[in-house]
Amino acid sequence: MPATKTKKFTPEIDAKLYDELVAVAEQNGQTKRHVLEQALKFYLHSVVPSQHLVRPGVMDAFEQSVAHNRDLLQRLAK
Repeated sequence: MPATKTKKFTPEIDAKLYDELVAVAEQNGQTKRHVLEQALKFYLHSVVPSQHLVRPGVMDAFEQSVAHNRDLLQRLAK
């Protein structure tokens, strides 16, 4: 079986997030690469598609409603 093609990249990320990545990898006996690849797969295949489930017009109406009722929503939150 041929080896998986890889690409090298060096992103700068939040230091606390990186520490969490390292801790999870160590706790699970996994490499940082494996944890990062799994997180990217989940985000790209689960989160991104779900962001497009609501029609843009519905989101526009929702945002207008929130803006119009901001004072009421803030009082209810208290």
